Amino acid sequence: MKKPLFTIGYEHATTAAMLDELRGAKVDLVVDVRAVTSSRRPGFSKNQLAAGLDERGIAYIHLRALGTPKEGRLAARAGRRDELFRIYEKHLKTPDARAEMDELASLAKDRRVCLLCYERDPEGCHRRRVAELIHERTGAKVEHLFCAPV
Repeated sequence: MKKPLFTIGYEHATTAAMLDELRGAKVDLVVDVRAVTSSRRPGFSKNQLAAGLDERGIAYIHLRALGTPKEGRLAARAGRRDELFRIYEKHLKTPDARAEMDELASLAKDRRVCLLCYERDPEGCHRRRVAELIHERTGAKVEHLFCAPV
């Protein structure tokens, strides 16, 4: 049986709510697909997040090259989703992004992986596209997780 592939966004959530959601889904690896892993939200910067996950027995890896380039993040903030996804599709053709996509596909074959980014709604986030591509490669069923909002 193929492992599911989860995604989650922490917008409007507490770390406790996110960690509970991950534990409930039996996630054993969080793959951070943010280009920039610092956060103004307490507990969501890379080192704090990794430590919180580790305390709950969940592994963490950051695949920076699967993050959205700056111009894509600017388009997303301005509400220009089509532009965001055009920029991101171009970015996915870079050697670094292709290599990290290969790494992610390999990880997703044997583990209960959850892709993490900021946006609550996966429809407006590049992690949806990453999940679609991993589904195409591995057949993993994609399930979007949602944290209880604060």
